Amino acid sequence: MTRDHAEPAPAPLTPAVVRFGRLGDMVILTALLQELHARYGRACLVLAAGPWNAPLLGSHPDVGCLYDLPRHSPLLLRAVGWQALAALRRAAPGPVYVCEYQPRQVPRIRRFLRLGGIDPARCLFIGDQPAAPDEPWIERLVRFGERTPAAVAAAAYPVPAAGAPWAPRLYTDAADAADVAGWLRERGLSGHPLVLIQAGNFRTMSRHRERYQAGSGDDKAWPAAHWTALIAQILGVDPQVRVVLCGAPQESALLEELAHHSGRPEVRAAALPLRRLLALCAVADSMISIDTGPAHAAAACGLPLLVLYGAENPRQWLPRSATGSTVRALGGPPRVQRVDQLTVAEVFGAWRTLPARSRLHGAA
Repeated sequence: MTRDHAEPAPAPLTPAVVRFGRLGDMVILTALLQELHARYGRACLVLAAGPWNAPLLGSHPDVGCLYDLPRHSPLLLRAVGWQALAALRRAAPGPVYVCEYQPRQVPRIRRFLRLGGIDPARCLFIGDQPAAPDEPWIERLVRFGERTPAAVAAAAYPVPAAGAPWAPRLYTDAADAADVAGWLRERGLSGHPLVLIQAGNFRTMSRHRERYQAGSGDDKAWPAAHWTALIAQILGVDPQVRVVLCGAPQESALLEELAHHSGRPEVRAAALPLRRLLALCAVADSMISIDTGPAHAAAACGLPLLVLYGAENPRQWLPRSATGSTVRALGGPPRVQRVDQLTVAEVFGAWRTLPARSRLHGAA
């Protein structure tokens, strides 16, 4: 009698991912991190650039180690660059997925890997993968994760079957929940349905804040008068509702200005650290956001969401929820090239169709 013997499972590998993206880019990247963790058996080694990465990914279950490299200065000018290279060498023969595609960044990364002695056979570059027309960035990343570098045996590490499409996912913990609960109590917001509004984008955090003015070069700017009128309509749906104007600490002046224009005590300006924003997204009713990073974070936390688009294509950049919460787009080409082409009535009507977490959003 013969006995069938199963092939031994391959030794797990540590996949490395390089991406120097903004907040929304890094939220989208979590779909790939989940895929690679499932495929290779170990959480990912992530090389990133930006102060948002530690609070966003530092405790993420698909991230084993995170290195925050300089965005503009030479990568080996600081100790963290050498530390990241040492981690890459220790992870050999694990694959290296370079998800950066910006022309000014890719040569820096190639030179960094070459000087560090990283075997080119371990490395794949997303810029070498043709993109399908209007392909969502999430799908492009997932396809990239299905590729296998020459140094890794593809048959030993097959692409995992997923019950649902890969989607970005973020996590909060008990400390985050306690923090935001205290924050809500202090501001008299506990027990109220919360509608979050993200009016700014990365341009409003720059030194050139005048770009935020409607009619300027910022296609993502919506006039303050429109926000004021929209807030009034939202507050008219239910006397218990409260509106929270969200943004980064650098946007505090913008948020206070919009709250002042609203003239309503039910409106709060909230310049939030990132972990508190994520925890707030976990308990809020819904969000209306410009096409920007916090919109992706909200969807990844399961918050029902309406995203306003200007020149960007929603087919490529629409956030995706791993929990099945609704994400809707309004605007974008070909009809809309600027957010200020959207009317208050359009935005309010689209928000009312969201199947949100409370009774607020039934059909009007």
